[in-house]
Amino acid sequence: MNAAEQIRLENIADTQHEIFALLKQRYSPRTFKKKPLKKDHLEQLFEAVRWSASSNNLQPWRFIYAEKGTEAYNKIYNCFSDFNKSWTKNAPVLMLSAYKEKTKEGKENFHALHDLGLSLGQMTVQAQYLGIALHHMAGVDWEKAQKVFQVPEGFHISTAIALGYYGGDLEDLPEDLQDQETAKRKRIPIKEFAFRENWNPEA
Repeated sequence: MNAAEQIRLENIADTQHEIFALLKQRYSPRTFKKKPLKKDHLEQLFEAVRWSASSNNLQPWRFIYAEKGTEAYNKIYNCFSDFNKSWTKNAPVLMLSAYKEKTKEGKENFHALHDLGLSLGQMTVQAQYLGIALHHMAGVDWEKAQKVFQVPEGFHISTAIALGYYGGDLEDLPEDLQDQETAKRKRIPIKEFAFRENWNPEA
């Protein structure tokens, strides 16, 4: 077993209750195999998005993606925060997510972000099935991205995602990020976010 495989094994979630194996295995690495994503795998990711649930079936999600070595990849990369620039250069694919802000009738779509999140969750599970890691990021200059990619009015860039097959070398990361890559995963307990019959009755 090589170092990347060992890290992946150690990152399997230590759940309090048994859940679907793909969900336990999912984590957000900052290293990836130096291997392009297969075209059909990318299409499968978007097919998973296509069948995600959405309010009134409006499907408000939109994506811009680019492969390493292209001008568009560099444009996406240059919209990232300095912190994210320190590791995203390792990803074979970079992606921006966006959502349509209003309904066809011109009303504010309050659920658009919710639907975008659902679609990304579905993409993430499909990716896990294919051995593809997704690292979702908030550290993106969305206003710059809107201008660079001439995003039409009424659509809003929300987050960024780095994609690639699980693997890669820790040495590709700055030392502080190497420590984060191997740190123990933590989650708050269920009782802190799921309240039966009343809001936080134990508080």
